[in-house]
Amino acid sequence: MTLTAGEWTELFATKLGIAPPSEEEKDRLLELAGTAAHASERTAAPISCWLAARAGVGPGEASRLAQELADELEAQS
Repeated sequence: MTLTAGEWTELFATKLGIAPPSEEEKDRLLELAGTAAHASERTAAPISCWLAARAGVGPGEASRLAQELADELEAQS
């Protein structure tokens, strides 16, 4: 059985006992993951999302902070 990303996240959220992310939250998480993956190695994407969640920082703010860091790093090079 192959699930879509939306199906997987809804089922996984249920398994975790939480609500799945809204469409806006999904968009911000994908922005965060994209920024992390493009500013470093691809494996930084899921770990950055986990770090944001562990810090209690929402997807929108986490995405903003990630872009801020990427911009700072770009300016240094």
